Amino acid sequence: MNDHSSNAAARDGNAESSSSEEGGSPLRHENNNRTQSSFWSRAVRLLRPSQGERLREDLADALMTDAAVSNAFSPEERAMLHNILRFREVRVEDVMIPRADIEAVDMTMTLGDLLIHFEETGRSRMPVYADTLDDPRGMVHIRDLLSYLAKQARNKRRGATARTVQVDIAAEGAVAEKPARTAKAAFDLGRVDLTKTVAEAGLVRKILFVPPSMLASELLSSMQAARTQMALVIDEYGGTDGLVSHEDIVEMVIGDVEDEHDDDEVMFSQVSEDVFVADARVELEDIAKAVGADFDVRVQLEDVDTLGGLIFSALGRIPVRGEVVQAVPGFEFQILEADPRRIKRVRILRKRAAVRRRIKTDLEYSPEAEAGSGVDVTSINGMAPPQAARSEQPRT
Repeated sequence: MNDHSSNAAARDGNAESSSSEEGGSPLRHENNNRTQSSFWSRAVRLLRPSQGERLREDLADALMTDAAVSNAFSPEERAMLHNILRFREVRVEDVMIPRADIEAVDMTMTLGDLLIHFEETGRSRMPVYADTLDDPRGMVHIRDLLSYLAKQARNKRRGATARTVQVDIAAEGAVAEKPARTAKAAFDLGRVDLTKTVAEAGLVRKILFVPPSMLASELLSSMQAARTQMALVIDEYGGTDGLVSHEDIVEMVIGDVEDEHDDDEVMFSQVSEDVFVADARVELEDIAKAVGADFDVRVQLEDVDTLGGLIFSALGRIPVRGEVVQAVPGFEFQILEADPRRIKRVRILRKRAAVRRRIKTDLEYSPEAEAGSGVDVTSINGMAPPQAARSEQPRT
């Protein structure tokens, strides 16, 4: 009996062993299936775009081609939707104010000069640096400045004890003295020391430092978390590359946001038939459309995009105010405004005989004065065409 039982058990064990070898255990089957399923799921996700991506692409295509979808939105709404769809690809370097255009404050600037600087620039906040813009220390807000001035101007020692006596006639006819309400502390701006520096007054706030490759959407989230509206863009070498504000990022989606203090900046204007005034940041293609076909800059467009870039490329340096540059045949460029860092405003003149006479009259130049100033008299009088990329700088 025992031998039969042991033999039966052995047979059963061998059967289970052989079945495990041939077909595998149910647990092993389940693990294999799960592994294969996980692999194919990952492969599909990698090889096939996500549903969100397809939806984004479909919406972008519909806005471009589907008339029914386009008609459902106003032009402003369509523009905003386009901006939202491409916002995820926008980086800080795409929206930042370039270094040359940054309005900043030296930490040794006095409070008096800071007030004037705020008034002249129209800014509400500006970066603060030490020595150069490559050594930023933070930012200063006009609200902090005004709060500091108000606290310093409030004279609490005077007026706090000022009291008057009021006469109160009681019902019985008795006269009682009643102290009047305490007068407010006197406010005297003459008590403010405007020679104190920004650093001494403790007006410097912290500022965010971000790389140019950072996504604008990520910076927007960081600004909201830090409760700040300004960030400096720092390049790979630690130098200041640009400036980004909360408003700059928001405007990428909803368009320009202007308040009551924003002035309408005229980038390009036509003074007369052959005289134009342009900001140096204006695109050359836009100038060519406005001026005419004779403003031929097709060759220059291979290297530069803006009017300022054209003039700088022609000279190899930043021109000074009053300098005359000839970089396009048939035209001359008078520098109306410039600083050591960049060109700001330029007058463009088409060189026709009538225009030359008008310019000569307006400037009240004589041939002798023109010859002494270094201006090309022959080109103004129409005797010879100007040479490309020649600078005519008045002597001082």
